[in-house]
Amino acid sequence: MATAQAKSSASRTKSGRKRRTSRRDPLAISLLKKDHREVEGWFDEYEQLESDAEKLDLFNQIALALKVHTTIEEEIFYPEERGDVEEDMLDEAYVEHDGAKKLIAEIEAMKPGEEFYDAKVKVLGEYIKHHVKEEEQPGGIFAQAKKGDEDLDAMGERLKVRKDELMAQMGGKAN
Repeated sequence: MATAQAKSSASRTKSGRKRRTSRRDPLAISLLKKDHREVEGWFDEYEQLESDAEKLDLFNQIALALKVHTTIEEEIFYPEERGDVEEDMLDEAYVEHDGAKKLIAEIEAMKPGEEFYDAKVKVLGEYIKHHVKEEEQPGGIFAQAKKGDEDLDAMGERLKVRKDELMAQMGGKAN
């Protein structure tokens, strides 16, 4: 009994909460979460930039990552999760993707320094943050997917291959 308590307390943080690690996530979920963390970091980094050239470079990086991420979710993850994930959640995710794509296109048609450029990038970041929360929260899309019948490790391999293909097609570097 003492060893069970020791193991239990070792897996808890100082706050008493269990530590969440992505090691327990199947490959599909861990790859998608990795994309989320990367883009969130870039949005934070964007806020610190002052040079228009640096802003443009970083926004282009963000836009490419989001285009690839939404494509692999829409081509592979979402369709294969129909039946395992609530229909309305998936429908909302598609609509959120569409809104993000439209905002990306608006920003791409602009130049840093133009009126509302930084504001639109900021709103896009907030939009993405909301979408990520919907996917990752308890009871969200990822939680429901993990309880479903799909082999999320095998799906993760397909996601990775498709992501690498898209990055090569769109001029980015593959992981």
